[in-house]
Amino acid sequence: MSKTIAETIPKKDANKSARSNTNVTTASFDNPLIFSRDQHPVSRQLLSPNALKVLYRLNKGGFDAYLVGGGVRDILLGFKPKDFDIATNATPDEIKELFRNCRLIGRRFRLAHIVFGREIIEVATFRGHHANASEQEKSCKTTSKQSEDGMLLRDNIYGSIEEDAERRDFTINALYYSAKDFKVYDFANGVQDVNDKVIRLIGDPETRYREDPVRMLRAIRFATKLDMQISDDTKAPIKELSTLMANIPAARLFEEFLKMFIAGKAVANFEQLRSYDLFGYFFPAVEQALNNESDEQRFLLDFIMLAMENTDKRINNDQRVTPAFLFAAMLWYPLQKHIQQIKVTTQLTPQDIFFAALNEIMPEQQRSIAIPKRFQAVIKDIWILQDKLGRREGKRAFKTLEHPKFRAGYDFLLLRAQIEDTDELKELAHWWTDFQEVSNEARLQMIKGVKLPQGAKRRPAKKRRKPAAKPPES
Repeated sequence: MSKTIAETIPKKDANKSARSNTNVTTASFDNPLIFSRDQHPVSRQLLSPNALKVLYRLNKGGFDAYLVGGGVRDILLGFKPKDFDIATNATPDEIKELFRNCRLIGRRFRLAHIVFGREIIEVATFRGHHANASEQEKSCKTTSKQSEDGMLLRDNIYGSIEEDAERRDFTINALYYSAKDFKVYDFANGVQDVNDKVIRLIGDPETRYREDPVRMLRAIRFATKLDMQISDDTKAPIKELSTLMANIPAARLFEEFLKMFIAGKAVANFEQLRSYDLFGYFFPAVEQALNNESDEQRFLLDFIMLAMENTDKRINNDQRVTPAFLFAAMLWYPLQKHIQQIKVTTQLTPQDIFFAALNEIMPEQQRSIAIPKRFQAVIKDIWILQDKLGRREGKRAFKTLEHPKFRAGYDFLLLRAQIEDTDELKELAHWWTDFQEVSNEARLQMIKGVKLPQGAKRRPAKKRRKPAAKPPES
C-alpha cells in the first residue's frame, strides 16, 4: 500500500506544505496547486505499462497528456489503481492517427479507446464550456446538445486543461498527473478532500445533477467504495432531483447497475439508494413491494439482503459472479405475486402460469434496466430450476444435476430455504447438498426414498415390448 500525500511530504518542505494547506480553499482553476515528485506518492511503477505508453506517445506527438481521475485518486488513498484514464489536448481524430490500435466510441461523449489485448486505456480530449463554444459548434447537434431539463445529450466541445478540470464531476477526480514532469496538478482542492475523505461536487450541485443525473449515483458509489462521506451541499439536492433519473436510458442504467451491485459494495449501495429515493429507478416493482408490507412480500427484503451479502463476499474473495443471480433474487417474490394473481383468474397449467407471469414482469423491468438477453436466459433458468429441484423422482434428479445452470439454481434454493425457513425447503436443500456428494449407487437409493407429494403416484416402469416374430421366409 502506498502512502498518502500527507505522509510523503519531506520535513524540509513542511513550511511549503503548510502554506499550501492554508491556500487550499482559495485555489482556482486558473491557479492549481502543484505537487512536485517529492510531495506525492504517484509513481510510474504503480501505473499500467500500457497507460505509460499512451502518455509517452501523446507527449512525443507534441500533445499534452495526463493520467487523470481515479488512477491518481486511488494512489493518493493508498489503493492499487484499476483504471488508467488519460486526458489530452489531442482531438479524437488526432489520437486515432497516433495509435493503430485505437477505436473511437460514443456519441454523447466522443472517446478514444486504445486497445492492448484485454486492457483498454480510455483517452478523452479536454472538455470545454458550452458557453465558450462557437456559434457553429453550438448549432451542430452532434457537438453540443442539451435537453429541456438541462441534461447534456451531446458534449463534444473541446477546451483547455483548466476548463476540463472545471467540467469534471468531483474534486477528487480533478487531479492530473504528468509523466513529463512527474507533478500532480490539483485544480479543485481534490488532494485536501482526498485526505479529508469527502465527496464534493465541482460547481453548483443542482446544475451539475441536471447536466447528468447519473452523478447522483456516482456520489453514492464513490462514498461507499472509498469509505468517504458526501459533503452536505453535494447530497442536499439529491432527493429533490431524484425524478431526473427517469430520463436515463435503460441501457445506461444496466451499466450503472453493474457498478453499484457487482463490485463488492451491493449492500451499502442498496441502503444508500433507498435512503435517497433512487432505488426505484432500477427496480420499480421491487421498490413498490418493499413499501407494501403484505404477506406475499414479507421475505423480500431479507432475501435481497442475503443475496447481496453473498454476492459481495464472492466478489471480495475473487470468485466469479453473474449479474443474473442478483436480478433473479430481486425479482423472485414480485414474480411469485404475479403467479398468484394469474392463478386466481385463470385455469392455466402451472407451466403456462409461470410463463405468463414471466412475460409480465420482464418487459416491465426492461423499461428500467436493459438486461441483455444472455442474462435474461440465466434468470429464467434459475427460476425454472426451483420447480425442477422439487421434482426428484425417476431420472429427473439426474437430469436436473446435469443442467448447465444447476449450481446457480441450487445456490438460489439454499437462500430461499434460509429465508423462508420451512421444513419442506430445508429438507429439499439438504437433500440436494447430499445428492451432489454421494456415489451414483447412493443417489439411486436417495431417489427411492423421496416422499412424493400427497396424491401423486409413481409411474410404473414401462415394459419393453417384445419385437414381433419375423414371418418365415418363403
